[in-house]
Amino acid sequence: MNTPVASKKGMFAKAAASAAEEPVSIRPPMRDDDPRARAAQRAAELRGHLEEDIAGSVDEFYVDPDVIPDGWTYEWKMFTVYNAEDPTHQVKLAREGWTAVPVSRHPNMMPHNTTSSVILRDGMLLMECPTEIVKERQAFERKKARMQVMAKEEQLAGTPDGTLTRDHRDARPQIKKSYEAMLIPE
Repeated sequence: MNTPVASKKGMFAKAAASAAEEPVSIRPPMRDDDPRARAAQRAAELRGHLEEDIAGSVDEFYVDPDVIPDGWTYEWKMFTVYNAEDPTHQVKLAREGWTAVPVSRHPNMMPHNTTSSVILRDGMLLMECPTEIVKERQAFERKKARMQVMAKEEQLAGTPDGTLTRDHRDARPQIKKSYEAMLIPE
C-alpha cells in the first residue's frame, strides 16, 4: 500500500522540479514592435501621400499604360452623377463597344475587400474598347468637326442671291486658323 503514495510523491516531485526549471508567466508575451515606433513609421508614410496630394501631382484616374492589354484602349466613363446611375448613357456606351474592365484583371486598383466586380472611382467607371474601333471613331469625329468648320467658312464667304459677290480681296472674310492662349481672369 505504500506504493501508490510513493508514486504520488514522485509525480509531485517531478512536477515541482519542472516548474522550478520553467517559470510560468501569467502575462501575455511581449510584442516585438514598439507601438510608438510603428505609429511614427505609419505617420511618415501618410505624410508622403499627403505631400503628393497637396502638390497636385497625384492623378487618381491615372492608369499605367503597361497594364493595358495590347489592342485595347482604357477610358474612364461616367457611371453615376450624385450616386444616380444613368442607364441611357450606359446603353450608349455599350452600343459603341465599351465594356467595363473587371476588377479581377487589376485587383490593385480597388480595395482588397471590395464586393464590386468593376473598377469605380468618383462616379467614373474604367471601361475598355478595341483600339481599332476607338481610332475609327476618333477619325470620324475629326472629319465631322472639319466639315462643320468648312460649312461655316462657306457661310461667311457666301452672299445671298441677288447681292454682290465677295470676289474682291477687301470683301472676302479674313479667316485665321491659329491657336492662342486664352487670358484667364483672376
